[in-house]
Amino acid sequence: MYKPRPAPKYRHEHKYEISAANYYPLRQKLRAALSSDPNSDETGRYMITSLYFDNCFDKALAEKVSGVSQREKFRFRYYGTDTRLIFLEKKQKVNGLCLKTSEPVSLEQVEEILSGRWQHLTAADHPLLAELAFKMNTQLLRPRTVVRYWREAYIYRAGNVRITFDSNITTGLRPENFLERECPVPAEMTTPDSLILEVKYDEFMPDMVRKLIAPHCTRVQAFSKYAQCRAF
Repeated sequence: MYKPRPAPKYRHEHKYEISAANYYPLRQKLRAALSSDPNSDETGRYMITSLYFDNCFDKALAEKVSGVSQREKFRFRYYGTDTRLIFLEKKQKVNGLCLKTSEPVSLEQVEEILSGRWQHLTAADHPLLAELAFKMNTQLLRPRTVVRYWREAYIYRAGNVRITFDSNITTGLRPENFLERECPVPAEMTTPDSLILEVKYDEFMPDMVRKLIAPHCTRVQAFSKYAQCRAF
């Protein structure tokens, strides 16, 4: 029987597009003051592959582009090239705050959804998987877009701060590419001189961290990897 994780909480999430000229000095500061993500490889990064869902009217995409204050989207995600551990995630945004609910799913369950044999999953023991299957039935959600990128992450315990750099953001054309080790990447969404910086925290941002990033982050942006890849 699946044992649910502790209830997730709403968090602040800010995104910035930064240049390599800002990335390198900021990375040096973060390495000295914060902890590196323990899941990183010897290069200090790890690869993320996601498969996003949307309906036939592109509801999730339209709500993101329009800036709807309350919205949600579903995605499958795994790290590196190991598809033995895949997560189903629901990202919600409510009045500027973000909430992520996550639970592991099996490779077989993912393959069932990709092959169109998902109807029985509405009775799944996993509540999030049952919700996805229900909304595939009632809202016509379907797998739409594969997004792959590299992430470098730093952690600060006070405030539960997480700072990440995402680079080499690429997209595949077919949902079936999600489980392929060599996922086709016909379009690259960022240039070698551009990275996406994400700053996430709970109730407060420690002054020390704020002072570290402030000189390198001038304007918050509403960057969405899903929207950028769908635009392709």
